[in-house]
Formats: sequence, structure tokens, C-alpha cells
Amino acid sequence: MASDHLVCVVLAAGKGTRMKSRRPKVLHEVAGRSMLGHVLDSLQALEPARIVVVVGPDMPETAAAAAPHPCVVQREQLGTGHAVLTAAEALADIDEDGGVLVVFGDTPLITVATLRRLVAARAARPVPALVALAFRAADPAPYGRMLLDDSGRLTGVVEAVDADAAQRRIGLCNAGVMLAGRRCLFDLLAKVGNDNAKGEYYLPDVYRLAYQAGLHGVVVEASEAEVQGVNTQAELALVEAEMQTRLRAAAMAEGVTLIDPAAVWFSHDTRLAPGVVVEPNVIFGRGVEVGEGARILGFSHLEGARLGPGATVGPFARLRPGAEVGEGAKVGNFVEMKQATLGPGAKANHLTYLGDTEVGAAANIGAGTIVCNYDGFSKSRTEIGEGAFIGSNTALVAPLKVGKGAIVAAGSTITRNVPDDALVIERTEQDNRQGAAKRYRELKRRAGKAGKGSK
Repeated sequence: MASDHLVCVVLAAGKGTRMKSRRPKVLHEVAGRSMLGHVLDSLQALEPARIVVVVGPDMPETAAAAAPHPCVVQREQLGTGHAVLTAAEALADIDEDGGVLVVFGDTPLITVATLRRLVAARAARPVPALVALAFRAADPAPYGRMLLDDSGRLTGVVEAVDADAAQRRIGLCNAGVMLAGRRCLFDLLAKVGNDNAKGEYYLPDVYRLAYQAGLHGVVVEASEAEVQGVNTQAELALVEAEMQTRLRAAAMAEGVTLIDPAAVWFSHDTRLAPGVVVEPNVIFGRGVEVGEGARILGFSHLEGARLGPGATVGPFARLRPGAEVGEGAKVGNFVEMKQATLGPGAKANHLTYLGDTEVGAAANIGAGTIVCNYDGFSKSRTEIGEGAFIGSNTALVAPLKVGKGAIVAAGSTITRNVPDDALVIERTEQDNRQGAAKRYRELKRRAGKAGKGSK
């Protein structure tokens, strides 16, 4: 099917009351991206002519997340069939024989490969009127069962509560995803009734109506995990676990070493080059790129950061958005970076904060160094030149420039620019008072004895 003959409808109007959250259900995140975002990303890979998202009333956040795709509002929650009908006007200009792919915004695990198999099934000859996605559940009890005739044609779906004993033994379950011709789909939906306990118009009823009209329907199967929907926080956790399993497997397939895969958590957009080694208990937030041969030690947290080839980070390091670690550079334990660059071969090995800072190549940042980049109102930058040495327990008060090859003595508070190759010391003169410690101890002992005698 040509992409200009395919449109997609995403059902995303559910409030998700069982999530017990004010956030719309489809905006809950899996691997750092909303469930709706995952679904839209998979659909975009099909290059459809249009994607339309059905949202509920008063859901501006969902509409914003769907942008630039158009949204239609389902004013009343009258079932999945009614939700698809809501999109009819937005698809009125589409080829009536073109395909309409209906998916759910809370199924973030559905893959592009499966969606393409649905499209391929409708391209078969004879062209089926409907293509349904199904799965075989480990426990099919809660799900609607797919009913097939002796020739394998889809005759309908029976909900679990309505199934008889024979139908309950059917292992093939309805995933809810459907692909049908536009005219066929909306003609059938117009005939769907709401004579059921909830008084709703159910999308799966079109399968029965199609069969009764002599129309051909076929089934494509997917794994149970892939079509897992989310209605509760517990189900969200299950989906997150499955997504993490996929992301870990993909990373290792590309040559990344995960010493304990289950102890590493990825974002959907984490990019690790071959030869990267990741130790246990590392968390990747959004927007992380790591160059070949880099090593990330345990208990580190990275977000919006870029690491060059051969860089080392951690353990217990935190790289925040805008952190860049150059080739062969080292970020050690309890070091935090934000909007900061560590040049090639530079080191910040211990107990350091670098914010709004540029560190030149081969510079060394001593333990306990703090860049004071915020004055309570605005942030300022600090520049540290190539080969500079910043002594331990130094405070660098921005805005500030430390020249190439300069040395800052330990314990200094630097407030003015330091020239290239200069040695700067900023601390009070040491005053050694001979015997003062001994006299102090004796004074305190005498005071203690006097205190006891007065009680």
C-alpha cells in the first residue's frame, strides 16, 4: 500500500482514571518518552498521508504532545467505535479505498515491523476488507476472542464475559488494532449499535457486520508483550520493563558491553557506540550520546550529555544537560557537570561541580573544586585554559578566565582572571602559634574541673 493511501487514527481520549494520576494516560512515560510519542514515532515510520489523534475534551496537553498531527475531540466517551467515527470528518478528503489504520495511544510497545505486516496483509490478493491484529495470551481469560470460520476468515469478536465454554477455549485474542478501507470502515461503523451493558459503540463489532455482509477479514498475529495496553501504574511498570529489555538487547547487539544488563536503564534515544562499557546501576536520561570505547562506571546518572571516544565517567557521577566530555577525558566520583565542557584528556576526578564552564584539553581539576556560576539572579561562565591546574578545594567565582598552563593553589577563592602560565594563590597567611594548642587544652581541663566542683 502506497503511503499516500494510508492514514492513521490514534485513539487517545482516555483519561486513565485507574492510573490515579492527573496526567492524561497516554502522556505517562516509558523510557523517557510518552506512550503517545512512542506510538506516533512507529506510525511515522510508515510515512502515512496523515495521522489523526482522537483526544477527549479539556486535554490540551495531549493535543500539544500530538503536534504537529491534527487532533479531533471526542466530546462524549461512547466507546471505541464512536471514537473512530469522530475522526471521519478529518479523513473525508482521503481516498475512500485507502487504508485507515486504527491504533491505541497506550500501546507503546507496538513495532514498526508489525504495523508493516498489517499493511502487507491488506495488499494481498484478494484484498481483504479488514485486517485485525491478534495475539495469543498466556492467560486469555480477560480478553475478547477472535472468531474464525473453517476457511480462516474472521467472523467476529466475542468479549470474554459473553463467551461460551467453547469460545473461552480459543487462544487467539483481540488486540484492538485494525486496518480497513476508509469507505468500508465508516459504512460499517454507521451500523454498529450500542445494545450492551455500557451503552457504548464498540469497534470490534465491525468484524461481525463485515462477515455478515460477505466481506473478507483476515488476522495478523503479534506477541502478547507487543500489544500490552496500559490502564494502571502496575501495567505501566510492566511495559517499562519490556521496553528496557528491548533497549538493552539492541545496545548489546551493536557491540556495547553491559556488565549487568538488568541494572542499566536507558532512555528511548540513548546512543552508545560499539566498544562502550557500562557498569551496573547506571541510568541514562534523555539525550545521551557516548563515543566508541568510553566507559561509564557504576551508579552514574547521565542526561543530555555527550561523551567522546575513550572517555571515562564515574562511579557516582552526574552529567546534566549540556555536559560534554572530550576524548579520553575523565569525570570521577561525585563530580557533577551541567552546561560544561571537559576538553580532550582533561580530568575532574573527585568531588567537583562544573557548571557553565569550559575546561581546556589536558587541564586538571582538583578535588573539591567548585565553580560558583550563580549569583542568585543569573549565571555566568568560567573558562579554564588548556593544561591549567586547579588545586584542591578551590572556588572559582564566575565570570572568570583561567589562562593556559596556569596553576591555582589549593584552597584558593579566585574572583579575577588569571593570565596564562601564572601561579595564583588566594588565601590568608598561615599563623603558627607555638604551644597555643597545649595551653588551650589545659585551660579547658581546668574549666571542666571547676564546673564539676560547683554542682
